[in-house]
Amino acid sequence: MKRSEFLRAADEHFGARASWILADLILPGIGQSANDALAAGVSVREIWNALCDETDLPDSARYGQGLQAPPR
Repeated sequence: MKRSEFLRAADEHFGARASWILADLILPGIGQSANDALAAGVSVREIWNALCDETDLPDSARYGQGLQAPPR
């Protein structure tokens, strides 16, 4: 997953709340916000999966529009 895909997916799934969620929501699996994790070099895919888990997005969100398809 590329950073641009990550940002598109956040906008798609969280709308106007995306910037707040990325900046202020501490992800328990990572121990920091998505923005801080990005700055620290954490894998974008790992951050996205942690966001999906913490915000109860459906499994379909993990590979939704703007995201790469899962490997087969």
